[in-house]
Amino acid sequence: MRNTARWAMTLGLTATAVCGPLTGAALASPGQAPTALYAPSALVLTVGHGESAAAATPERAVTLTCAPTASGTHPVAGSACAELRGVGGDIHALTARGGVMCTKQYDPVVVTVDGVWQGQRVSYERTFSNECVKNAYGSGVFAF
Repeated sequence: MRNTARWAMTLGLTATAVCGPLTGAALASPGQAPTALYAPSALVLTVGHGESAAAATPERAVTLTCAPTASGTHPVAGSACAELRGVGGDIHALTARGGVMCTKQYDPVVVTVDGVWQGQRVSYERTFSNECVKNAYGSGVFAF
């Protein structure tokens, strides 16, 4: 049940981030020309303690929209979008910054990213050994 609720929340946030609230002008008629010049780039990111997303309860969730401008509830949306653009939206390509010193304490933190990047579906999950290691990856995407 807990996993079902997590997915329902993630899908709801993703739909809202990608489509916006379904009111008035947001509802398009069949055959109507698209109103956007950019392919959607909207993501929902979650973080929680545990070894997998199935075993962890999300502790924080943020939205990140990168087209046409950076926005959402992500605290550093601009740098997160810039970082994602730098790796072509490939979240797996984010690497750890050099010079960051972390303890070897094992307190797993799992991050999920779901949504769309330039019109392509994105689903990502990664477990870091602790919060410090998570924060060492990239400069903005996981900083929430």
